[in-house]
Amino acid sequence: MKVPIDYIVRTRELYEPLPPYRWTDNRGLPIPWTPLAKPLAECRVALGASGGIYVDGQQPFHFKDDTSLRAVASDVDVARLRVAHFGYPTADAASDPNCVFPLERLREMVADGTIGELAPTALTFMGGIYSQRRVLRELIPPIIERLRAERVELFYLVPA
Repeated sequence: MKVPIDYIVRTRELYEPLPPYRWTDNRGLPIPWTPLAKPLAECRVALGASGGIYVDGQQPFHFKDDTSLRAVASDVDVARLRVAHFGYPTADAASDPNCVFPLERLREMVADGTIGELAPTALTFMGGIYSQRRVLRELIPPIIERLRAERVELFYLVPA
């Protein structure tokens, strides 16, 4: 039987040599919710995930505060997907990347008309980045740039 991971305890263990982790507390801040301008069945959707997925041939993620981004073609053969992440047991993701990078499920949603189309590129990165400042300055801007360039209307972000 598999036991769920207590992520806060796991994070504290992984970063024990560092100063105590300061969790982001967004309570009390306005939620930046933007309603869709058109039906989901007409939207261009991009997949984003923090599970450390990359394509065979791309450089794997390294394990500490890696703020790099991997672009994955939305039509990639999922058999070419790999995983490198320190923050969760990756065996299930290695055997079926859809559990943290549900590209095939999104393709099915395009085929059945639930969503309009997939953006040409899915984006993946490694969660577990200790520095909120680095996430905001190094990771988020290239994600936003890519989403705008590909005219994405909905960004489906899957945490690992």
